[in-house]
Amino acid sequence: MTTPQLLTAHEKDLGGGFVVRRLLPAGQRQAVGPFIFFDHFGPVTITPADNHDVRPHPHIGLATLTYLFDGVILHRDNVGYTQRIEPGAINWMTAGSGIVHSERKPEAERNVTYVNHGLQLWLALPESEQEIKASFTHTPADAIPEVRDGAAQVRVLVGQALGAESPVATLSPTLYLDVQLPAGCSWTLPMLAEEQAVYGVQGGLQIDAEALAPHTMAVLSETALLTAGPEGARLVVVGGQPLGRRFIYWNFVSTNKERIEQAGRDWTAGDASAGMGQVPGETERIPLPERTRPA
Repeated sequence: MTTPQLLTAHEKDLGGGFVVRRLLPAGQRQAVGPFIFFDHFGPVTITPADNHDVRPHPHIGLATLTYLFDGVILHRDNVGYTQRIEPGAINWMTAGSGIVHSERKPEAERNVTYVNHGLQLWLALPESEQEIKASFTHTPADAIPEVRDGAAQVRVLVGQALGAESPVATLSPTLYLDVQLPAGCSWTLPMLAEEQAVYGVQGGLQIDAEALAPHTMAVLSETALLTAGPEGARLVVVGGQPLGRRFIYWNFVSTNKERIEQAGRDWTAGDASAGMGQVPGETERIPLPERTRPA
């Protein structure tokens, strides 16, 4: 039995007291399959006084994947898409050559209290697809296949697993599962992807009889037995084909440092011809951070 590689979350304040737990990239590992960025936020109670809006900002060379367990977020971008992101749906934004978007509290929720809880992930794009035209795709919750495998209830969010296939289109082999296990029950997770990791979202979880600490990701290299604690467990499985090392600076991802530096210059200049325009009807912009070199 091979011991999983464990990645521990560190907290990151995105502004306005909106704190996320970031698992990827990590010092020991940049990515799992195509996943190069893994943020877990909430559960957090949002009141009318809270402002966790994320102002317009750009991306290049990646895809973002937003998935909610509870709550709502309003996505808007300069390509023309406006979408309420709600629990159970998959929202996939391909930045490619460049996109600008905002994520805000919807107007209908401005004066109510609710809970937000979810994951936002980034995926590297294959090198040949890094400059693909930007797009956004919403797949509603009722279009996501769900299967029972032993004690586990599994939603196949992206990719293929356990005889089910997600309708979400990808540019490289990708796996993303949402799994619920009843209290004290076990489930054998086979290797379903070339690289694969497990993250416990809620409840206690053991991997091969070893407790997985809260807010920890376990990168697996073989079949593992997952066992839920006395309150049950919810977990996600992510993975797929590795795409190689990437340079990451702020919201930009590329195999080429100069491309990232150019994106920073385009954003500062407000160059709409480079895909760095503005979300219709919005005037705010998150400025380029001080640091100038990608790492």
